[in-house]
Amino acid sequence: MEELRIEPADVVPRLTAFIRQAVEDFRREGVVVGLSGGIDSAVVAALAARALGAERVLGLSLPERDSAPESKRLARQLARSLGIRYRTVGLTLPLALLGVYRQVPLWLVPGRRLKAKAVLHYYQQFRETLPEGETPFSAVMLGTRSLSGPWLNQTVAYHRVKVRLRMTVLYYYAERFNLLVAGTANKTELATGFFVKYGDAAADIAPLAHLYKTQVRALARYLDIPEPIIARPPSPDLLPGLTDELAIGLDYTTLDRVLWRLEQGVNAEAIAAELGLSPEQVQYVQTLTERARRLLAPPLEVY
Repeated sequence: MEELRIEPADVVPRLTAFIRQAVEDFRREGVVVGLSGGIDSAVVAALAARALGAERVLGLSLPERDSAPESKRLARQLARSLGIRYRTVGLTLPLALLGVYRQVPLWLVPGRRLKAKAVLHYYQQFRETLPEGETPFSAVMLGTRSLSGPWLNQTVAYHRVKVRLRMTVLYYYAERFNLLVAGTANKTELATGFFVKYGDAAADIAPLAHLYKTQVRALARYLDIPEPIIARPPSPDLLPGLTDELAIGLDYTTLDRVLWRLEQGVNAEAIAAELGLSPEQVQYVQTLTERARRLLAPPLEVY
């Protein structure tokens, strides 16, 4: 994948300088990063520690009832390896008080493994109701009108409120300690709409916003991020069993190669032929990018 190759030795100094300058420009004491146990947050935390010194970086683990047990463990291990400050803030109680867990009957299913099976079964059932070329992720990106399925709106609300609550807590700690919120969204996620508006896409700085997921992995190895984090399947960690690639419908390597070619202006037919994909797969990625641009558009104005 020569087209996606980067030189981490050149990229890292630019990113650390960017973080350092942003902290100075906004007169902050450092940054706060939400640590998920995943590769993106690990890379951002490592960059921030290099840029500012470990003592000026606060890592927050924000687990809730549906979080994978290894998320908190890997987040803690990363914080220790980097020497950064670390706190765990549980979100189960506020989500329960909001009535979020009552929206989707996962609480009736015992054990995380059975919950994951239930989520995947529901996901596949919903997918079978959709038109050709749509996935559950793409279908609900802009809204659910004309879609049908049990607990559809409840499920959308169920997972998105968790992401927005995470960001609310990050900003609470940022303002409490005069820190910048360092976002962890990468270019692949932003280009395809794999984010929650006013949730994980909301941050003061976004060091990875110009890097594809494939390139973030290259940075992770250069920064000596622990292998269990690098090897872990990317997941929003909102519903048991649901990973990024399952939700999107393509693996990140293929997705990045398509996105890069679309950015260069290559037409869908040529991309499909070069990468051994169907034209429909490339058109699907185009649909995601078009909808993502609408999500990222400024709020509507009234004239």
